[in-house]
Amino acid sequence: MTWQIWGQDWAVHLLQQHIRSGEVRHAYLFSGVPGVGRRTLALEFARALNCSQPPQPGGLCGECRNCRQIARMEHADLTVVQAAEPGSAIKVEQIRELQHSLSLSPYEARYRIALLLNFEQATPSAQNALLKTLEEAPSKVILLLTVSSPEDVLPTIVSRCEVLRLRPMALQSLADHLQRNAVMEPKQAEWLAHLSGGRPGAALRLHHDPAALEERRQWIKTLFTALSGSRAVRFQISEGLAGKDREQIRGVLRLWSSLWRDVLLLCGGQPEALTNLDLRPMLEQVAAHLDLRRAYACLNAVEQAQAGLDANLNTRLLLDVLMLDIPYLNEQIDLNSAQV
Repeated sequence: MTWQIWGQDWAVHLLQQHIRSGEVRHAYLFSGVPGVGRRTLALEFARALNCSQPPQPGGLCGECRNCRQIARMEHADLTVVQAAEPGSAIKVEQIRELQHSLSLSPYEARYRIALLLNFEQATPSAQNALLKTLEEAPSKVILLLTVSSPEDVLPTIVSRCEVLRLRPMALQSLADHLQRNAVMEPKQAEWLAHLSGGRPGAALRLHHDPAALEERRQWIKTLFTALSGSRAVRFQISEGLAGKDREQIRGVLRLWSSLWRDVLLLCGGQPEALTNLDLRPMLEQVAAHLDLRRAYACLNAVEQAQAGLDANLNTRLLLDVLMLDIPYLNEQIDLNSAQV
């Protein structure tokens, strides 16, 4: 059975070569935007390391007890560390508990594996606590970390890991995979490939989660309502969004950023590169009122709000500023011109 990874063949080959040559590192750091396949690649690597009947070195059968339990993240020799809830942090107490479990010999597999998800969410004390394990990891222990960017964690952590920087797939390649492996119609596969920005995990989550698509529709309508709304309406919107948790706010700002990027592309005469293909009629209405300079200013305003959120600035204040920075359109956008 081949590794179930799309678009990261180079990373699969590298990890398989480490297994075949007996040169497996004690720690790996998988970086990339959410949905690109970091966790999936880490779990496939863990399965290949501990498969009890691999068809060849570096391969995995997918059927043995180890393969099945690791895929479900339920194996006795796999410890998963992540934030307790969205928007919270990985705490030093979690790292100390991990260190205790890693001090034990493997229970039934070849290696004890620690999977630390979204480790950029770890507190500074938690990151410092992990350094001791990275420096003195037991021989049968392998640590697998996922992060958005290596720059989001301590340089001393990065220097002690084999770093694999994962990139989104080419849009047409992802669309082809979705048609073949997820049994999608070509038009839907193309839409999801664009909407996910080439991230297979994100595309599959949208495909299988109608609630996520409905939430996207609501926040799109919210932005277009703001464009023709009064200052009072805009402040009501910022107040409502400020009441969400920070991860949800980040998701909304990423969505709005993608919309303004599409408007910028339309203003620049490049509609073939749109992300939100289903919204083209609405986006063209907005672009008709703007030039390149103003479209770029709108995109920059959202990115500044994202930066302020990352810097832990006052959430309500930065969202109020964003609502004041986006243009007022003296025309309501036809929300029925697209399926949102």
